[in-house]
Amino acid sequence: MRELTIESYGKINLALDVLYKRPDNYHEIKSVMQQISLKDKLIFTEINDGIVIESDNKELPLDSSNLIYKAWEKMKSISGINRGIKVKIEKNIPIAAGLAGGSSNGAATLKALNRLWDLNYTKEELMKIGLSLGADVPFCILGGTAKAEGIGEILTPIESFKDKYILLGNPGIGISSAYAYGKIKLNSYRYDIDGLIKCMENDDLSCVAKKMKNKMEDAIIKEHPIIQEIKKIMIENGALNAIMSGSGPTVFGLFHDLGKMNKAFDALLKRIDKVYKCTTI
Repeated sequence: MRELTIESYGKINLALDVLYKRPDNYHEIKSVMQQISLKDKLIFTEINDGIVIESDNKELPLDSSNLIYKAWEKMKSISGINRGIKVKIEKNIPIAAGLAGGSSNGAATLKALNRLWDLNYTKEELMKIGLSLGADVPFCILGGTAKAEGIGEILTPIESFKDKYILLGNPGIGISSAYAYGKIKLNSYRYDIDGLIKCMENDDLSCVAKKMKNKMEDAIIKEHPIIQEIKKIMIENGALNAIMSGSGPTVFGLFHDLGKMNKAFDALLKRIDKVYKCTTI
């Protein structure tokens, strides 16, 4: 039986503007999505029938609500192939954390089955399939850095912004995207997403930091003030800026150098358990 290992990377939103609620009840966004080095490892093994999902994280749902399961069902439906798969997840990305861990796992499953079943779908075709699973799945297939519009599926690749120091602080609260969107207060103030991209292209981290904003942040912080506390600890210990990623509750800080990130890492560990050092990729 064939076996395949896929690395499943997390993502942050360097900026996230929510423009309006669409007639289809989704929200129109404008964002810059960035893949990060924090990753899960998924080991796929062919089996005769059905799907078996295993994980070292007991909090992770392993049933049909998991995007791995949904990706397997989708690939069976569109390909006409009905083969079994066993998936073992070595989970490092926190669950319901605003880091697209579930979406990334779903994207990894699409890529794995494309290879194991010799389907030969292009990356663009896989991204279209992925959109039916969730708005973040196409980016998780694309990877790198991209401007995201629409509900997140209209992606424009941006020049690489890799090897920047990112510190993640997660307070251990699960927040779903649907819940966060339901709490948001829309307004006409627009973030300078295109200006942020110019700062990134110029490799001006101080400029990038000034333009890092998240429209979801205020409403979620009101309910979970620990998010503001994490931001404060990061900035006091050398972060150029720190904001909530996506629907939260994870906060990420951008750093000029490793030494300051290590200092903030030590300070955060005195307050919360889930702290991760990583880079952009």
